[in-house]
Amino acid sequence: MAGRRHARRLVVEPIRAFLDIEASSGIVLVLAAVAALVWVNSPWSDAYHHLFETKLVVGVGAFRIDETLEHWIADALMALFFLVVGLEIKQEWVSGELRDRRAAALPALAALGGMVVPAAFYLAVNWAGPGAHGWGIPMATDIAFAVGVLTLLGRRVPSSLKVFLLTLAIVDDVGAIAVIALVYSGPLAFGWLAGAVSVLVFTLVLRRRGVDAIWVHTVLGLALWVCTFESGVHATLAGVAFALTVPTHVRADADGVVDDEAEPPAERLVTVLHPWTSYVVLPLFALASAGVALSGHLGAVTGGVVAGLVVGKVVGITLASVLAVRLGIGVLPAEVGWPHIVGAGLLAGIGFTVSLFVAGLAFTDPALVAEAKIGIIIASVTALVLGSAVLAWASARAPDPVTASSTSG
Repeated sequence: MAGRRHARRLVVEPIRAFLDIEASSGIVLVLAAVAALVWVNSPWSDAYHHLFETKLVVGVGAFRIDETLEHWIADALMALFFLVVGLEIKQEWVSGELRDRRAAALPALAALGGMVVPAAFYLAVNWAGPGAHGWGIPMATDIAFAVGVLTLLGRRVPSSLKVFLLTLAIVDDVGAIAVIALVYSGPLAFGWLAGAVSVLVFTLVLRRRGVDAIWVHTVLGLALWVCTFESGVHATLAGVAFALTVPTHVRADADGVVDDEAEPPAERLVTVLHPWTSYVVLPLFALASAGVALSGHLGAVTGGVVAGLVVGKVVGITLASVLAVRLGIGVLPAEVGWPHIVGAGLLAGIGFTVSLFVAGLAFTDPALVAEAKIGIIIASVTALVLGSAVLAWASARAPDPVTASSTSG
């Protein structure tokens, strides 16, 4: 019994801590986004552009990386965010919700529907137009905002719905990472790519030999980022690749004894980095990326993003969930009904962070980027309001789980 309680604690407590950080960081993200919008649409907008277009040069000898502050945030700091994403995906796959493949089937298929259908909606509006390359923008879900809304709704929302949405968002992140790697990376420099692979292999060898010194892996992580940046593959993917080298289990000591109370390296790294990425990296990215003049032109890209996030997400997630349940591939979580799934599908239309990130990769034309950003803001606010309303209605018509359980007792 003690062993089962300990195993449950190892799975449940990290999820609870992750959800708590995501919920509160959503407020910080909102403040950063609002600050960016107000700043850019104020008389001091020139100062905003001057700040984030400031050039920062880092180099040793003849080797130099010359980027604007906005690009350093998007290429370097966001690599830490994707490192945490990669660690969470790995943990969930090894010991979390994704470990039980049948339990993970419903949110996984829902996530797939929530990626394919929004992209189709977007392309329906932008087919053969200059904005067609942005089809990956409405595929993303911003878990910080979505979980934040569920937290604000309180105990009336089944806790299993939070796990469903978290699992859906994790699979969604896998899809976003694949799209960024395959579609939104530049021409490949195979020499640098071979260097990145060599660093990864060397890191794995050191891990196998028990070399876990922080400074060693920090140096290797920086080397991997530089090689990835120069290779043409988007630099943030270095974070995901590095996450795959981090062990998810505690190693046995010299006598072959495993300390059951010790924190696995992957979980320990998430514990350290997650607050920094949630409260510093993502708000900085929002501040640097959400600044768009609201008087800008609304075109097909804006319409495609809104259609994909507001309509495509909920349609894709709901239809995929219905199909999975009807075919017996997945089952609805405990205390979750179809209105909850629809509400979660609407909340998944809050694409904000990753959608803004993909928009910056998809277009080089500033006008198209601005159209996409306006669409993301409109769609995210609309999805937040509609999703909250549907879940509040679903919660009002369902019995309170606490009251119901005490009555039956």
